[in-house]
Amino acid sequence: MRLTDRIIGMIKEPAIRRKLADALDCTDQSIVNYIKKNEANGELTKAAALRVIAEETGLSNDEILEDTEKEVA
Repeated sequence: MRLTDRIIGMIKEPAIRRKLADALDCTDQSIVNYIKKNEANGELTKAAALRVIAEETGLSNDEILEDTEKEVA
């Protein structure tokens, strides 16, 4: 799972980045890097980060995350 593009756009706001940094016990620059990478099952998909994102956006985890499984051809 990774964050949807819609959520990536929303969490670029400095206030949300600061809250994410506090929740994940890291720096704002780390959050910027996590946003750029948006890795599957990365730091931004941890429960603490999802809690902050849900509180700030009012969205559920189903609306925040997207499946990253690739279709087998």
